[in-house]
Amino acid sequence: MSYAAVVITVSDRSSRGERDDLSGPIAVAALREAGFVCEDPVIIPDGADEVEAAIRDALTDGIRIIVTTGGTGVGPRDETPEGTQRLLTRRIPGVAEELRRRATAEKPAGMLSRGVAGIVEGAFVVNLPGSPAAVEAGMPVVVSVAAHVLGQLHGDDHR
Repeated sequence: MSYAAVVITVSDRSSRGERDDLSGPIAVAALREAGFVCEDPVIIPDGADEVEAAIRDALTDGIRIIVTTGGTGVGPRDETPEGTQRLLTRRIPGVAEELRRRATAEKPAGMLSRGVAGIVEGAFVVNLPGSPAAVEAGMPVVVSVAAHVLGQLHGDDHR
């Protein structure tokens, strides 16, 4: 089964056209390569309200895999986890822990990511940092478990 996915890039500067989105296209390419249906990234400004609204829009569109990039750090406008957590019905901490582990292996600041992962209304949602290197390191984790997570939500047996 091919699931629909979306990548939401969370960045004030990219949303204003001041900086190219370098991380979103990496995530989109990884999802497509893994066989998921995924349009080009959606770019939104930082902020919990914006993230929550973008996730709600994706759910309304029938999206079942939602990957965010950016807004997971400790900066004043880094509120991606807060917007995501408002909607989570079930957390999957192991995914977020593995993403932090891999990002930290790339550079020590990776441990500062506060990204979360979990389930929202039958969709698998994962927050990735905004750095292209962190997205490169993290997307193999996402695509390795995404179909299994969604299968489990539909009652499939463990593989």
